[in-house]
Amino acid sequence: MAEKPVNLISYRTSRRYQVKKSPGEPPIDTLAYAGSLTGLSTNLLVRDVPSHAAFVRDVLGLEVIYGDADIAIYRHGGSEWMVHADHTYEDTGNIMSSVVRGLYTRGGGAELRVHHCDPDRAVARARKQGFEVLADSLDKPHGLREAYIRDGDGYVWVPDVPIDAE
Repeated sequence: MAEKPVNLISYRTSRRYQVKKSPGEPPIDTLAYAGSLTGLSTNLLVRDVPSHAAFVRDVLGLEVIYGDADIAIYRHGGSEWMVHADHTYEDTGNIMSSVVRGLYTRGGGAELRVHHCDPDRAVARARKQGFEVLADSLDKPHGLREAYIRDGDGYVWVPDVPIDAE
């Protein structure tokens, strides 16, 4: 029986985690990338990485620095974060595999805030592409103009700009 392709993040360190749909090895050094991460990092689990990357790029206007069927890495304002496809956690022994199996809704109780991301443009693009706008752009008393947009996986994104920046 042929060996399955290995998981993007763990392909060099463990043969146990082997749930990957993208062929070959990624064009990034995953060990070096993982070692470069500092501070707080976010990893969202999504049903379809390319669709999610399109939302981040086309609605929010953020940079996708890497993406395939298994993982995408995003960058904005000096921050980087990731998304992984649900299938990368299936049958891997990772504790999150049991969470993904029982997942009906995502993002409950979390706001993913993207600072210095024009909320008016993001709302217009979201509506044009059929994403749910939970709240239109509005100047808030705390000094930010912000909007609330739900992506295709149910995560709520809050693009904002300082009111003075307009």
